[in-house]
Amino acid sequence: MITSTRRVSPDKSEVRIAFSLDDTSDVKDAEDLPQTFPDLEQRLQPVPPCVSLRESVQVYKEHCRMAREFNQVKHEIAVLEDRKRKLLAELVEDEKVAIEIVRLEEEFLRLTEENRTLVTVHNERAQQLESLCLTNRTRQDSSS
Repeated sequence: MITSTRRVSPDKSEVRIAFSLDDTSDVKDAEDLPQTFPDLEQRLQPVPPCVSLRESVQVYKEHCRMAREFNQVKHEIAVLEDRKRKLLAELVEDEKVAIEIVRLEEEFLRLTEENRTLVTVHNERAQQLESLCLTNRTRQDSSS
């Protein structure tokens, strides 16, 4: 820190100017950042900086940024895993529906064939009945 005191004129009071060549904004920012990240393992927690060393503060800020990024990625992974779980459940349900559709299609084909067979048998029996009725009438007519 450099300090300078000057008197602009003999009748004016002294003017004191102080400035530093070091940027202390990092130090103030470091104090504002959270000290811990509850979701991180203890060994991964950012270590508080030595506030008098600018590089220490910068490393701390970078570590905190990486910890926030890690938490964000961890959250995104959890969201994607949940989505994956839901999609797999939908897939299982869709497979069950597909199996049921195949079963119903097979049953429909079987019942359609059975219906066709029954209609054919019914028509044959109706013709036989008609034929027997005609034969029976013919006999009755010839015997009368």
